[in-house]
Amino acid sequence: MKKRIAIFASGSGSNAQKIMEHFKHSDVAEVVLLLSNNSDAYVLQRADNFEVPTHVFDRHSFYHTDEVLNILSNLQVDLIVLAGFLWLVPQNLLQKFPNQIINIHPALLPKYGGKGMYGDKVHQAILAAKEKESGITIHFINEKFDEGEVIHQARFKIDPEDTLDIIKFKGQQLEHQHYPRIIESIVKKLPDK
Repeated sequence: MKKRIAIFASGSGSNAQKIMEHFKHSDVAEVVLLLSNNSDAYVLQRADNFEVPTHVFDRHSFYHTDEVLNILSNLQVDLIVLAGFLWLVPQNLLQKFPNQIINIHPALLPKYGGKGMYGDKVHQAILAAKEKESGITIHFINEKFDEGEVIHQARFKIDPEDTLDIIKFKGQQLEHQHYPRIIESIVKKLPDK
């Protein structure tokens, strides 16, 4: 039996696309749903291109109802992957999916994490601090931003002349290279239902 993955994303979705590509012909797992809190997110188009069903939800249904939880349960989802999803995951999902929700962060946590630290804001802070290196962190999630157990980190060197766009590009290259592979390794360790 293939494991079943649901992806949460809020924006363009380049990581979501790499994950869908990775598992398109996999014997190990399949992406069964893409969920977004943004009805205009380009990631919805990407999912459509892979014939992955989508669901858009709002803040009220996410935090005050079991709508999203019920959809995930009905689809018998084994692993939830956050790919550029900017909201905290509510308690009902954390309880139902213990150590089955992972996220990727565009910095070497615990540095440059926490509320409001996402996307370009992270890279700008790293540039401002004149860091010599940065990287990515793949981690389990808990009830706080970017504080879950670290699963994997990858690093890149920052050259003195690197701009925001270059740092962002270097980070995205690592994300696209590592995230699908790490997801697969986690999926292989999940118990059968």
